Amino acid sequence: MGDAYIIDAVRTPRGIGKAGKGALAHLHPQELAATVLRAIAERNRLDTADVDDIIWSTSMQRGKQGGDLGRMAALSAGYDTSASGVTLDRFCGGGITAVSLAAAQVMSGMEDLVIAGGTGMMSYTAEQMAQDQQLGLPPMLMGSHNEVLDAAHPQSHQGVCADAIAAIEGIGREDLDAFGHESQRRARRAIDEGRFDRSVVPVTNADGSVALARDEYPRPETTRESLAGLKPAFTALADWPIDEKGTTFRGLIARRYPDVDIVPLHHAGSSSGVVDGAAAVLIASEGYAAAHGMTPRARIVATANVGDDPTLMLNAPVPAAKKALAKARLTKDDIDLWEINEAFAVVAEKFVRDLDLDRAKVNVNGGSIALGHPIGATGSILIGTVLDELERTGGRYGLVTMCAAGGMAPAIIIERM
Repeated sequence: MGDAYIIDAVRTPRGIGKAGKGALAHLHPQELAATVLRAIAERNRLDTADVDDIIWSTSMQRGKQGGDLGRMAALSAGYDTSASGVTLDRFCGGGITAVSLAAAQVMSGMEDLVIAGGTGMMSYTAEQMAQDQQLGLPPMLMGSHNEVLDAAHPQSHQGVCADAIAAIEGIGREDLDAFGHESQRRARRAIDEGRFDRSVVPVTNADGSVALARDEYPRPETTRESLAGLKPAFTALADWPIDEKGTTFRGLIARRYPDVDIVPLHHAGSSSGVVDGAAAVLIASEGYAAAHGMTPRARIVATANVGDDPTLMLNAPVPAAKKALAKARLTKDDIDLWEINEAFAVVAEKFVRDLDLDRAKVNVNGGSIALGHPIGATGSILIGTVLDELERTGGRYGLVTMCAAGGMAPAIIIERM
């Protein structure tokens, strides 16, 4: 087995994911993906005919986000037609999975140059979900109709799951608000200090004007007091009837956990932001990099995938991280930086508590609560984020993981070169 090296990583700024309001919402998802593919080719002077494959992540593959976005975006970006592409869906975890699969292809010797990444246009998927609701369908996870009402593993709405986990773990509103506030504080510091500048590439309109050059979602004015005044977001949703029998999301969880008293706690300030964005990671073999004068920025050390309880849905990151550490023959003390996606504050808070981590090493530049979570792209974004921060601080190892619908989590460990 050879090594797989990260040569470069780029991302778009994250735009507010609301049609008619976000700075990127008017763009086609294909063009947003093409933006990062063009950037990574230009920055690294790629002969795109050498690109063996483009492995892309997009959740909710329908309409504009359907039809193998990886391949279509490469054509839009002006890549040689020999550069093939494939698109996958692991819900929120797809951006890590795309990089992991690209690394596996390179490490096995089957490919030499692969681009991995993802796109999430939540302004578009929000429209699709609104259409579902007009048809009388209940609100779903990113439009995926995945409740299993009569099976052994019923699946609820993620926001209700987050509140259920908080109840089980004894994590209160004050701790969740504190986590959300700290995410905003750290993101503001990172933006002010230019910590994202190396990776972020501007998105332009068809006429060449700049659509967005900086992350649009953060709310640096957020205070603990303002968060305390927000109403829980999933109160009504927990009791939404989802079938003719009157089954609710709360009821689905009660089938497996009848003793859990779900108290609504999470709100917009302690949940991931709804945004649009895309990211790309360039991965090469040692031989290709040497032959083409490329300087690797990181080595992919280990990847892992784990399935966990689909009813609570959000608890797989801890076992995924442990599995990746075991594969890499490392301990938690070897990891200099951790990125655990802030799907909801309870996910990251539980992760820190379960692994007994130093909070100064976790999500040091904020996370999806402050910056937003463009579903299919977020995993690839976080890999670029941890790489940039390892280089800035001189750290060696970074671990990235995130929960995904269905009770899954991928994880990846990289080593700065």
